[in-house]
Amino acid sequence: MLNNIRNFAKTKSAGVLVAILIVPFVLWGMGGLFSGGNKNNIVKINNENISTIDFQKHLNSSNIGLEKIKENIENNIIEELLTDLISKKILLMEIEDLNLVLSDRILNKKIKKSKNFLDENNKFSRIKYEKFLLSNNITAPEFEFRLKESELKQNFFNFISGGVNSPLFLINNSFKDKTKKLTLDYIKLSNFYKKKENLTDNDIKQFIKENEDSLKEKLISFKYSKITPKNLIGLDEFNNLFFNKIDELENDISNGTSFENLIIKYNLELETQENFKINNNASKEFYKKIYNNEEVNKLVLLDENDYYIIYEITNVEKVLPNIENKKFISKVKEMLVNKSKFEFNSDLIKKISDKKFSQNDFEKLSSKNLSTVQIDSIKDDKNFTIDSIKYLYTKSKNNFTLISDKDNNIYLTKIIDIKYKNISKNSENFLQYKKNANDQIKNSISDSYDFFINSKYTIKINEKTLERVKNYFR
Repeated sequence: MLNNIRNFAKTKSAGVLVAILIVPFVLWGMGGLFSGGNKNNIVKINNENISTIDFQKHLNSSNIGLEKIKENIENNIIEELLTDLISKKILLMEIEDLNLVLSDRILNKKIKKSKNFLDENNKFSRIKYEKFLLSNNITAPEFEFRLKESELKQNFFNFISGGVNSPLFLINNSFKDKTKKLTLDYIKLSNFYKKKENLTDNDIKQFIKENEDSLKEKLISFKYSKITPKNLIGLDEFNNLFFNKIDELENDISNGTSFENLIIKYNLELETQENFKINNNASKEFYKKIYNNEEVNKLVLLDENDYYIIYEITNVEKVLPNIENKKFISKVKEMLVNKSKFEFNSDLIKKISDKKFSQNDFEKLSSKNLSTVQIDSIKDDKNFTIDSIKYLYTKSKNNFTLISDKDNNIYLTKIIDIKYKNISKNSENFLQYKKNANDQIKNSISDSYDFFINSKYTIKINEKTLERVKNYFR
């Protein structure tokens, strides 16, 4: 919980004014849904209520458009926004409970020191301040209230974890962990995978038999007509007459007029495609849209910006390609090779995870292709991906693991040596590693504070009110 609040506070208070200065306020006019009354309390935190009006204000300041919320209503966007509001509310309750305050004098000083409101002589400009308020459609009390909230949040986190000063041994541990040098033995595993040229006919036939349903390809037959101003009204312009005709065409489709009758009525040219699959005629973008639709005998009108397409799918079937088809066999071989890679790698990972992979096993594999490399730091990605390097740096000497390079080659590795060095207070990176160590302590404090907050606050969601809010956006 606290880390979520911390992340929220960071985004809102970075540079003190940055986030506040760019937030546009959009009112949607949600009407009676957000009217007062106890029935419109959406959350209760201990004895504090969050009303639908509070939630409306949060939505208005979230910088998320109404349509965006509607599009993602089933992806839990309302729940995420409500969680964000609950985090804010708990944070403010904690600030109040801890008696943290910000005087009007300090607030006034911060506004007058803001670079956004300074003139060319670096003096506070009342005109700039007023212009900002007008352009953002916000009053001075509203802005000052939001700024005060932002400052109090920052003060809260300083109160919780401020004054942290890591001892030298923790700074040194952070330095040693990031700068240690690893020496690896590694084996490129591509030598152990099946090769396309070694696959037999029996391998291919067996794979096809076992995966027949997934290997079938969809074929569709459809008829369509391309509609442009030229072939609909005899002109090369998108005028009212053209769009009136399109409206008339849409009405005819809604009323169940057949494809053939529409072709005759509007004097359109008929085109057909039989047994089409996606890798055919790929240059026609609308073919892909038709291919993704499987509704048979249904008229559809597509808007393709520069023209319209009216189409009807007449048949959809899934067919297993002929075994003599070279492209199909090549695809099957590729799948077999990938299957071999997956199974070989999975087996190795399981053995390593179960501690059943020994030095003898490694030596048997290494007889084919063994190399050695030194990794100079956690940022040294000359040989392997940076994610692989970070993963290696969590391992100990003599550990086995699988990693990859930038070309997606997979390697089995063993850490055969780790060399450390100590940091000096005079090192140019000392302050950076001190900050890293401080951050680790702060995160630990935040995690501990989470347990405290979870036991201190009881959160109850009014499911009925939440559902009414969601229904508004549906």
